Order: sequence, then C-alpha cells, then structure tokens
Amino acid sequence: MIVETTIHSFSLWHHFAHKPGFDAIAFAELARSMGFQGISLSLNDTNYRHLGGRDTDRMDRLSAYLTTHGMSLEVDTSGTAPSHMAEMLNVAHRMGATSLRTYTRHGGEVREMMQSTADDLAAVAQEANDLNVIIVLENHEDFTGAELAEIVNEVNHPNLKILYDYGNSQMVLEHPISALEAVLPHVHSVHFKDHVMISAEDAGQLMVVGVPVGDGFLPLTELTHRLLDKGLKRFTFENVWAYSAPIQKGRTALPGVNLGEGAFAYLHPPFDPARVVLCQSKFEPQTLVDHEFQALHRGHESFRHILKYLGTTGNWD
Repeated sequence: MIVETTIHSFSLWHHFAHKPGFDAIAFAELARSMGFQGISLSLNDTNYRHLGGRDTDRMDRLSAYLTTHGMSLEVDTSGTAPSHMAEMLNVAHRMGATSLRTYTRHGGEVREMMQSTADDLAAVAQEANDLNVIIVLENHEDFTGAELAEIVNEVNHPNLKILYDYGNSQMVLEHPISALEAVLPHVHSVHFKDHVMISAEDAGQLMVVGVPVGDGFLPLTELTHRLLDKGLKRFTFENVWAYSAPIQKGRTALPGVNLGEGAFAYLHPPFDPARVVLCQSKFEPQTLVDHEFQALHRGHESFRHILKYLGTTGNWD
C-alpha cells in the first residue's frame, strides 16, 4: 500500500520557541528535506501559534510554498464555539488546508461536555461542507473513544470525522487499542507518537510523558496495522519529546488497562534527557532545541521502520 507521511509542527515546538528565524516556512522546508509530503500546523492560540501571526500575508506565503512543492496542509485549533470555528474554517480554506483539527474546551460533567461539543459542531458542519474543509475532532485527553464516537454519531455529518491520537487515550485511562476500536469507523487522520508512564512516586502524580517514537511503550505496530487495514493512507508523525500530561481527574482504569504493565508500563529513574524530560525549565533553550532535533530524527527512523515493516511504500521510502 502506498501511504503519505506528514509531520506536525508540535514536533519542533522548541525550535519555534527558541531558534532564531525558525518559522512556518522553515518548518515546511525541513519537512520536505526529510521526505514528508505535507505538514500539520498548529494555529492554536490568539496569534495563530506556529504561523507566527494572523496576517493574511503569512497565510498566503506558506500556502504558495506548499503549493509550489506539492505539499498538503492540515491546520489545528482548539475549542468548538461556533464563532471561533467559523473563523478558523475560513482560515483553513484560505490556506488550502484539507482539514481543521479541534478538541473540546468545555468543562463540567462528561455528559454535559459531550452534549455541548456536539451542539457546537452541529452548528458549523454545513459551513465546513461549503468550504470543503473536514473538521476532525481529536481524542485530546478528555473523552474516551466511545464518547468521541457518540459525539460524531449525534452530529451525523460527513464533514465531521475523528483524529485518532495514538497516546491521548491514556489520559482517561483507556487502552489505545480500545480507543481505536471505538473510533475506527470515523477516523480521518492520526497523530503517530509514543509515550511512557511515570509513577506518582517518581513524578509527584501519575503522568503520561512523551518520548521519541520507538522509545516508549505504545503498541505502535498493532495500531498502525489496524489503521492500514481500515484503509488509512495518511499518517502524521508527531515528535512529543518533553511533553507531559496528568491523568484526568475522576477517571478510573478501563478494562484492559493495568497500570505499570504493557502500554501503561512505568519508566523508572534515572531519566535520560534524550528520552524523557519532566521539567523543561532545568534546561537551557539551546539544549532543548538540540535534544528535540535528535529526538525528531531518531523517532523518524522508527516511524519509517514500522511503516516499511507493515509493507507500505511512498515517496518517504
């Protein structure tokens, strides 16, 4: 099977924050040099984060670069408020993005969050259709796979689909394979990443921590195999070295989850910063940039190895 590989801008968040001159164009150039056929770009703050500003000239320059080099674009935001989504759908359309990723920012009881999210997305689904942009709702540390699928089923619109993140179900103590099984009929795109767990004894609270792809405990090959069998042909690589998140309050381990085992195995200290960083403030900015770059390339090799092992080919090969 021929598949397309793309890369998320979060893979280089320390470059964007600390490396002079590293902007969206530099990111796209690096992605192209590594053999990726497209990029996912985070616009997830008031200044459109990794675009570096809200001005249309920035949008148009990046769009022109990607078009010239035959690269695809997906963009990210967060929150589902209809007014915000309408703004971001128009940004996505202007930039030529095929999809707009979002996740809920509603709080409260889970059922209330689900209903508010569904109501919001139902209000903008037709606008997404008119602009030819797919909204992809991510399992972003908030809902289980079944809860996410229920939201999409309630809205019941072809322009609302799901982005399956390989590791985010861990924050609600759901096994990644269980989460995938629940959302698989709706999956449009993925974030291919790797995680370890750090015990409360070693981190102060039970934590999910990002590591270079191949250095963690997620069942990457099994998840990818199931997605390929479903017919998915685009895989977005995301280097999440130095990222960490706690378990969501009120969540208890779901069937198949055994803390300290399998995908939820603990990594114990001492922690090699090339693999795990729990406190970024202990490192100089240049050190973070250097470690991130090394993690990016080490993880990229593991990513390509898994795709090759499963019999896929592409321009990245």
